[in-house]
Amino acid sequence: MAKFSLYSEESNRSPLSRLWRNFKANHLALVGLWMFIGLTLLAMTAPLLAPYGIDQQHSDALLIPPSWHDDGDVHFILGTDDLGRDVLSRLMNGATYTFGLSIVAALVTTVLGVILGTLAGINRGFKSSILNHLLDITLAIPSLLLAIIIIAILGPGLLNTVWAIILALLPQHIHSIRNLVVDELNKDYIGAYRLDGASRTHILFRGVFPNIYEHVVVIFTLALSTAILDIAALGFLKLGAQPPTTEWGAMLAENLGLIYLAPWTVGLPGALLFLSVLATNLVGDGLRKALQARKAT
Repeated sequence: MAKFSLYSEESNRSPLSRLWRNFKANHLALVGLWMFIGLTLLAMTAPLLAPYGIDQQHSDALLIPPSWHDDGDVHFILGTDDLGRDVLSRLMNGATYTFGLSIVAALVTTVLGVILGTLAGINRGFKSSILNHLLDITLAIPSLLLAIIIIAILGPGLLNTVWAIILALLPQHIHSIRNLVVDELNKDYIGAYRLDGASRTHILFRGVFPNIYEHVVVIFTLALSTAILDIAALGFLKLGAQPPTTEWGAMLAENLGLIYLAPWTVGLPGALLFLSVLATNLVGDGLRKALQARKAT
């Protein structure tokens, strides 16, 4: 009787509640989620919370090390750069560019990928064949190299960087969503929908999308980690954000000559990039494992 009641309680859970239960059982994924939430809040509130302006110079405080250092100053918790600018303020504002714009790029790419991937999945014949060949060609090019090619056409700059990342990630999204839609359309319950006379729109919104949205979330997290690295890489190569923009990759390139004299000006942006990608990958891996565990139950 107890086993039956437990089974009934489990079967009455919504898919999202079962997914959350499986996800929070993964402690690393939960840590990654809190890190992700913290970075998102930082990207949203950084201009309000930063103690100094990003270009505010303190001529009497050049290359001050972090406050825990013997020569540090409590007024500059993470030290200053060679122009006397507060590193903490610049890093906080950099979250808006590197992490915030990566979320925007990944979201736009995911929405476009769902729309175009669905259209590719429901079409057959010549159109589908042409699209598949185009996708195969673009997928053979790494996303960063494709973004560099697009930047070479559009020109350097932060806005062009976002568009380049979107266009570079879009083929992979279309390919992944198309495969999910095609697999779902080939299942038996879709055939039952068709026998009942359901329209294509009804099949997509009542049958296909409710069964693939979790996978779309996982695809989004993987795209986000790629977008973070690509935006930072383009900034480091001086093809993306231009100085004095506080994008983390651009900060790395700007302070690279100070790596031995003031290593905190290089190490701290690099550490934040590492933590951002780590948090995103932990969340994505946790979602993937939670999905697998939900299907197994």
